[in-house]
Amino acid sequence: MTSTYSHLQAQLATLATEAFRPELADIDRLPTAEIAALMNAEDTAVPAAVAARLPEIAAAIDATAARMARGGRLVYAGAGTAGRLGVLDASECPPTFNTDPSEVVGLIAGGPSAMVKAVEGAEDSKELAAEDLAALGLTEHDTVVGISASGRTPYAIGAVEHARAAGALTIGLSCNADSALAAAAEHGIEVVTGPELLTGSTRLKAGTAQKLVLNMISTITMIRLGKTYGNLMVDVRASNEKLQARSRRIVSLATGAPDEQIETALAAADGEVKTAILMILADIDAKAADQRLTDSQGHLRAALHADGAR
Repeated sequence: MTSTYSHLQAQLATLATEAFRPELADIDRLPTAEIAALMNAEDTAVPAAVAARLPEIAAAIDATAARMARGGRLVYAGAGTAGRLGVLDASECPPTFNTDPSEVVGLIAGGPSAMVKAVEGAEDSKELAAEDLAALGLTEHDTVVGISASGRTPYAIGAVEHARAAGALTIGLSCNADSALAAAAEHGIEVVTGPELLTGSTRLKAGTAQKLVLNMISTITMIRLGKTYGNLMVDVRASNEKLQARSRRIVSLATGAPDEQIETALAAADGEVKTAILMILADIDAKAADQRLTDSQGHLRAALHADGAR
């Protein structure tokens, strides 16, 4: 057991995310305002670290969108903070882009209960990741994103290895260079954020970087899939009063139509924003609008251009 821990300690000592910063050894003695200023200064470096990896991120997104356009799913897999970020991003896609919950899936080592309470040992199992993915019945159209700040988490690596063997597209997102996770994936994205304010607390800069990249992966993939019209969320699901109000505002911004016409169109479209916009701009009924959207694979701009509308 001691040798196992010694090997792991040596491994962690090589990771930038785990590095000790002696200049912060007395941080607990500083005034709160100074600690807050230090944290804020640390966070400003994260966008630049992400920017350095934009070519790799864009390539991964294009490959993901191509698979999803053929009916594939986007699956995130990680442990601890990384897993929670994946689950968070997946859970926000249905209300934002009107996706089915099965289209973007977040897997966290240890299952749903691990969202709020650590499940001991789950992150150390490649086999558990393979079991979780096998339950989804992966196909060659799917994309699996392994997420791990260290880039060495067995659960994330196991997920990528299993997915690649199944013919799925694989992406490895980590925050250390030359990571095992990136090496295991077809698309490696290594956003190197450096040592944390608190040694090894990768929910800080590393977690922020991962959230930014996951935002890009899901958002830009959905743009490519026609889930937006310009920068408007035309596939938003109006599941509460705020989103119902947002739906009406989106139709208004896209069409410039008066409120009465917007209400009539949304009612005829059963609340579907994209259909209502097409009805107004192309001056067609709901049935015709639905058919055009089907013919254009859900791309509103293409459906509009089919009739020369703006």
